[in-house]
Amino acid sequence: MSDVKRVNKRAEKARQTRRRMLAAARELFVERGYGATALQDVADRAEVAVQTIYFTFGNKRSLLKEVVDITIAGDDEPVATMDRPWFREATGTDTAEAHLRAHVSGTRAILDRVAEITKMVEAAAAMDPEVTALWPQDADPRYTVQSAAAGALMAKPGARADVSAEDAADLLYGLLSPELYLQFVRERGWSPDRWERWVLETLRSQLCSG
Repeated sequence: MSDVKRVNKRAEKARQTRRRMLAAARELFVERGYGATALQDVADRAEVAVQTIYFTFGNKRSLLKEVVDITIAGDDEPVATMDRPWFREATGTDTAEAHLRAHVSGTRAILDRVAEITKMVEAAAAMDPEVTALWPQDADPRYTVQSAAAGALMAKPGARADVSAEDAADLLYGLLSPELYLQFVRERGWSPDRWERWVLETLRSQLCSG
């Protein structure tokens, strides 16, 4: 076997081990809570030595951050939301309504994944104030994404001329929030499909003409 193949094989094995540890951590954090889960528990479920977790992630807070980040992204690829295929495809549509439909669908997929971990992260932050510092608050990344989407959407045919891109960003930010999604889906028992239909119709009436 060539040196290149050996290196690639080791890298792939390390990546698979990393994914196994992250999956185990996510399961345990949701099942037991962040505070009640020890790194040894994660190691046992992932079938690795606890030293492997320390070597890979450093500490439990860093492990939590990676769990949250890959849950939002949907995978462990280092690709920003606005460079993701779903976002770029939505931006590439020809009309405001087509853009809105694709954007709501893509955002719903994220919210479906995030819903399961939201309460766990809130409880972790309440127990450990340093958890909040894992995500800098200088600029809200979710607003940054919605603002970019609004700017592109409102420049397309079919967008309401009396609504500014700034107001559109506020509407996307508010109606496509995890909090509102959870209020309807978890608290009121709506299906995710029903929520998606409702939020699409609501936003279409606010942002699209005709």
